[in-house]
Amino acid sequence: MGARRDRRERRRWPWVLAAVAVAGALVAAAGPAVAGALREQGAASVRDAVLRAAAQCCAIEGSYPHTLRHLEQHYGLTVNHDDYVVIYEAYASNVTPSVVVTPR
Repeated sequence: MGARRDRRERRRWPWVLAAVAVAGALVAAAGPAVAGALREQGAASVRDAVLRAAAQCCAIEGSYPHTLRHLEQHYGLTVNHDDYVVIYEAYASNVTPSVVVTPR
């Protein structure tokens, strides 16, 4: 009985190794897609934070700030400029600024 079980277990190992290899290949293939999705989600979060800080500034000061630097200096906004490019365009003090955030 023991010899039979050993033979069955030896026949299973190639299948187990193949399944592990396939799973590893799927994880490796999905890695860049997941990383890209996380970067895009991070960019959306940064954009939302900039717009919230701009709205807070408008509520307190009565106008939208002209620069992103104003939000960083006076409203505690922190942007990782190494990971994201932020384009902040203020047209008028009473118009919500245009904010575009792109991952690097």
